[in-house]
Amino acid sequence: MWWPGKSASQDAIQTRVLMVCMGNICRSPTAEAVLRSKLDKAGLAREVEVASAGTHGYHVGEPPDGRAQKHAARRGYDLSRIRAQKVAAEHFQRYDWVLAMDDENLAVLRELAPPDGRAKLSLLMAYAVRHTDEATVPDPYYGPPAGFERVLDLVEDACEGFIQNLRAARGTS
Repeated sequence: MWWPGKSASQDAIQTRVLMVCMGNICRSPTAEAVLRSKLDKAGLAREVEVASAGTHGYHVGEPPDGRAQKHAARRGYDLSRIRAQKVAAEHFQRYDWVLAMDDENLAVLRELAPPDGRAKLSLLMAYAVRHTDEATVPDPYYGPPAGFERVLDLVEDACEGFIQNLRAARGTS
């Protein structure tokens, strides 16, 4: 499994994905860890780089919310090495895909994106296979614990769909 700081051949990286929410402590680090895990199981971990960031710098340098970590760990995802960062102009050049958790953060990303940015901006839930009635990943921060489970359900679904889309675009199955 690839982790930030772990040596991985940059030559093998074909696609870079940045998951984005507001503070980068609940939804986007969860999505980062879920996608990374699913890519590993699909044999694509060496080809796809995954990271996360927030549109606001409230928590830069902090680990993900303890509740997000706890719920993710129950499903086998480790968020402990992730640290919050704020979206920066260079992200729009570095990443192929910048996937927002909700409409508000997608709007902020569109405002921040330079005209020459190469990243494709989209909602993560655009790739959902099962939860197609859900357009966004709701913020669980101020809600009950069940909100973190809902985030995981939605993110797992959308990440599976994203991998299917990636494989289809590459002509692999």
